[in-house]
Amino acid sequence: MTAPDRYIHGHSDSVLRSHRWRTAENSAAYLLPHLTDGLRLLDVGCGPGTLTVDLAGRVGPAGEVVGVDISEQVVAEATAHADGAGVANVTFRAGDFRDLGLPDGSFDVVHAHQVLQHLRDPVGALAAMGRLARPGGIVAARDADYPAFVWTPADPRLDRWREVYVAVSEHIGVAADAGRWLLRWALDAGFIDVTYSTSTWTFATAADRAWWGDLWAERIVASSLADQAVEYGVAGRPELEEAAGGWRDWAGTPDGTFVLLHGEIVARAPSR
Repeated sequence: MTAPDRYIHGHSDSVLRSHRWRTAENSAAYLLPHLTDGLRLLDVGCGPGTLTVDLAGRVGPAGEVVGVDISEQVVAEATAHADGAGVANVTFRAGDFRDLGLPDGSFDVVHAHQVLQHLRDPVGALAAMGRLARPGGIVAARDADYPAFVWTPADPRLDRWREVYVAVSEHIGVAADAGRWLLRWALDAGFIDVTYSTSTWTFATAADRAWWGDLWAERIVASSLADQAVEYGVAGRPELEEAAGGWRDWAGTPDGTFVLLHGEIVARAPSR
């Protein structure tokens, strides 16, 4: 029996702050040309719903979006966000999308942003997404590639931050380098028509550095990632505090840059 997935980040505010920043433009631009009015879309791992609600606007009032997340807390936040934005064509459900009894072939688009990197069986998850899409429908995924992140200036404390992240990922059986494997995983899941692309998030302004550096300085000492690093013997609390200091110093560097690479796939669900 496969061990259950354990989410490396957890749902602390430092995590959710970054999730709330996500929009269709900054996180799903590769998918937008494929969205038209009237489509039915499933957003797997929807988080607090900002991206999901934005996608709901892209399928028009005749379209429908369903967001799914394992956390009841974030589903409640996502619902409140949609209500506050006055978006009526989106609903949210708590649970694992693979176990919710969603009918096969019931969505035109099945989308997952930064999800497969947290699953022990990403190929199986992609196959499940394909079953939920109608024949010829779209399965889309975007995932980061932590070993491919680059930053300036060099700092051994940030090097160690990444080593800790990758080591915790390996311990729980998930892929910190998921972005580079999406095409391979899609082919292994049975997709034939697959397009692979890449894109980045770039943080290089004072405001960007302050925001990104602050949330990671907090996350590396006060989140599920930090707790797991200590639990698994990957790093002690003093070392995590040093990494947090590296993030704060980076945020205050006037020429600091941080570039995150993402892999992306758009696949067509095969006929059944």
